[in-house]
Amino acid sequence: MASFTLTPETWKKVKIKFLRKYRELANVDISFVPGQEDQLVQQLMTLVKRDREYVEFTIEKALADPDGNRL
Repeated sequence: MASFTLTPETWKKVKIKFLRKYRELANVDISFVPGQEDQLVQQLMTLVKRDREYVEFTIEKALADPDGNRL
């Protein structure tokens, strides 16, 4: 179970931060459906080749300051 909750608006901001950090994902369709945070984490784990803890930490960090530039 994911340790965070996303809305479509917050996902847009988190996605922008991910795309800045992982430019190779620019052409990949990273889909998100509200309530399916676990599927999003799984998809990102595969794309960035990192473990669950790293992906969740990165998303939580982005959510801590959604309007900031830092990830």
